[in-house]
Amino acid sequence: MRYEQYDLVSDAKRALSYIDNMTDKALGRLPYWLVLPHKKPAEAEHCKVDDAELVGSWFEAVDSLEHILGKSEATRELYEALRAHVMDSWGEHGLRFHKKHPWTHTIHSSFHEMGYILPALNRLVKNDPTDKEAEERASGLVRGMRSLVYERKVRSFWSGDTNETEPLYEFPNDIYVKGKGFDFSHHTGRGEQPIRNGVVMYALVDRYALTGDAVALELAIGLANFLLGPSRYFNYKFEFFGHVHSSVWIAAGLVYLGRITGTERYINAGEKIYGYVRSMSSNYGWIPEFAQWRAPELEHCETCCIKDMILCCDELIKCGKSNYWEDIYLFSRNQLTENQIKYTGYVVSDDTLPDTPNKTFRELGRRLIGGYTGGAEPNSISLTRFRAIAGCCVGTAPIALELIWNRTVTERDGVLTVNIHTDKDDEKYTLTHSIPNAPIVTLTPKIDTRVGFRLYSFIKNPRLTVNGKVAPSHIEDGIIYTDSAVCKDEAVSLLFDMETEEKKEFFAGKEYTEIWRGGDMIDILPRGEHVRLYQRDNDKEKYYPLPDEVEFTGASDRGPTQQSPDK
Repeated sequence: MRYEQYDLVSDAKRALSYIDNMTDKALGRLPYWLVLPHKKPAEAEHCKVDDAELVGSWFEAVDSLEHILGKSEATRELYEALRAHVMDSWGEHGLRFHKKHPWTHTIHSSFHEMGYILPALNRLVKNDPTDKEAEERASGLVRGMRSLVYERKVRSFWSGDTNETEPLYEFPNDIYVKGKGFDFSHHTGRGEQPIRNGVVMYALVDRYALTGDAVALELAIGLANFLLGPSRYFNYKFEFFGHVHSSVWIAAGLVYLGRITGTERYINAGEKIYGYVRSMSSNYGWIPEFAQWRAPELEHCETCCIKDMILCCDELIKCGKSNYWEDIYLFSRNQLTENQIKYTGYVVSDDTLPDTPNKTFRELGRRLIGGYTGGAEPNSISLTRFRAIAGCCVGTAPIALELIWNRTVTERDGVLTVNIHTDKDDEKYTLTHSIPNAPIVTLTPKIDTRVGFRLYSFIKNPRLTVNGKVAPSHIEDGIIYTDSAVCKDEAVSLLFDMETEEKKEFFAGKEYTEIWRGGDMIDILPRGEHVRLYQRDNDKEKYYPLPDEVEFTGASDRGPTQQSPDK
């Protein structure tokens, strides 16, 4: 039997197709967040978040996908259109506000959403350091947020007054109403203000690393200190009650902050938050959306959470903790790719219905290919759950894809090291793999170099060959290296023993039986409803087109990893 192989490039093509198809050309490529594929007919509808969080995250997504797929006329048009949205609708205190649309009521700025806007500005500045508009907006946003925080300077308790020795910053509310300021009659109603407001921390640290903006660093430190102290959001074991996406994004920001400032306690806190979420997650990367808010069996996996876990792993690796490579490997080629919509046979489209200013109906079965779910069960994408497809996840998943793409092969001290097994053609090498069908990964360098392959727990009896002949090698710090440099165009292959294994795992309130080949899960029992996941036998290719049979816009470029119950 043949199994589907992990193909990051195809995932990126599908994601780009979704963004191309689900941005409204009549409104300058404004994204559609709210998608309802289970309705008959299916529909997508504009809502307030389209012109706030999504213009930032979908801009980042397009930029990430360009780094994987290359620039084209289509991607440039999307890039510039989304950039224009990011640059629009700014107001007092340097904040970006919702834009007035028929579906928008209170015009406000959400501090949680600034966690998506500032990263977009950071990318613009990184891509073009001469972009004065982006730099001025980023600088103004940082200083505006800094001017709006409460600074806790004195602790007045029954025992007396004590001066705070470190900055402690918190926002008074989770929204700032345009023209009214902190109108406390208005709030998002989500609660958890410290953690929801604090997601901007990662982007603040990144801005400091990129530009040396000391105000950004100081604001990040003050928010971190408040979160880890007086907010009482985390207990002594760094467990929490609430939103996983925000909490792990914060964890990644804490590790980044600790690495940049040399402050070990921030790194330790971020690592422990990650460990707590990991304890509730599956080995293959199913991450609960909330911690302890509802019964575990009612939880579902939001793709944003997978991105955050991969990002946090990457930050921990940069701190020298190489054991987190395996989580990146397992999460990326399992739940991250399974959470992408590759099958839409269940979608009922009515192309006779005309689009309205706030809704679209036409060809949604075709257009929804490449989106990401915000509501995955451990074994399926449930159509009865809210957010079977989620606009927020469409923005964050490509960011994870770019991170994985950039870390697939790393170069250090004249050595090319393979970390992730996928196909990639780079100016310095060509990487191919046959997993899970055969345990073979091959790197063909385009330069003279030494070569290494990172080893994982599922890689048994590893050995290297060069042009098909056994090559002298040695293992050091979890990597198997060629003893000497190989010449340009010599194929270096990692071979190892791999068997089909059945494993039991208890999470999300239930025991599951997982079928693995190496680091790829190829089946799961019990099977789920409505759109089954992990049906990875390639027999179903006879039902669906392959990559060379489709166009960029709209169509699936590979048979789906999802399979409906009747297939």
